[in-house]
Amino acid sequence: MRIFAGNKPLPDAMPRNNGCHGTAGLTTRKQHHDAMLTTTRAIVLHSFKYGESKLIVELLTASHGRMSCIATLSKSPRAGLKKQCFQPLFIVEAVIDVRQRARLQRIKEARVAVPYATIPFEPTKLAVAMFLAEFMRCATRGEPLDEPAFAYVENSLRWLDGCTGSTANFHLVFMMRMARFLGFYPNTDGYRPGCRFDLRASCFSTDAPMHADCLPHEESQRITMLLRMNYPTMHLYKMTRAERNRMADVILRYYQIHMPDFPELKSLAVLKELFAGG
Repeated sequence: MRIFAGNKPLPDAMPRNNGCHGTAGLTTRKQHHDAMLTTTRAIVLHSFKYGESKLIVELLTASHGRMSCIATLSKSPRAGLKKQCFQPLFIVEAVIDVRQRARLQRIKEARVAVPYATIPFEPTKLAVAMFLAEFMRCATRGEPLDEPAFAYVENSLRWLDGCTGSTANFHLVFMMRMARFLGFYPNTDGYRPGCRFDLRASCFSTDAPMHADCLPHEESQRITMLLRMNYPTMHLYKMTRAERNRMADVILRYYQIHMPDFPELKSLAVLKELFAGG
């Protein structure tokens, strides 16, 4: 079991945007024997077709964290479950039949709770969303996430959808702050100029450790810069394309160290091609 590396509060961990009201009170439950109908806000991580009329859907939910579900699609144009609801990172409100012994929970109802205005229609934002969907699918596997973690992800997506400025640093900020909810957010207490960041120990040190998972001074300073960023101010921090791509590699290596089953992300190559400028 991992513990938090740092003990400082995370500023702006759940950014608000355009009148968003958070996710409190979004789950209701009705229990019957070993089954429990749960109405919850959920974020679609992945879905694929199963048979002629079913989908297997991976969800991040406010009520139960990560869930594997099955949905039977309706042939009626006016009622039932629609495939369009289960696009990557769509925010939905779902009624789920939760059974403790079931490998797949059954989605009874689902509707889009937060229609996106820009993410599906702007190529850059869509590519960022596809990367984050793959990242979240890997980062949340087997992790006991709670409602604050869900709220962070939902509000981050809503901020991305409403942003009218640069989003070049968005994926970096998102991944660094997500580490707080997974238990290995970097401890900055010992930082001072000239320190190195130890990826294994999640802290800064003046002495180089006896392993190779340690960043040089310049990249260590860039980690502190990323930890100071939030969504509204991230456009003020300029990086070259090479620097930004290098930091993406560093952060993903950091996740691989602390989550040994974390794989290489296929969508990273596409994302690296997007942000040629600041």
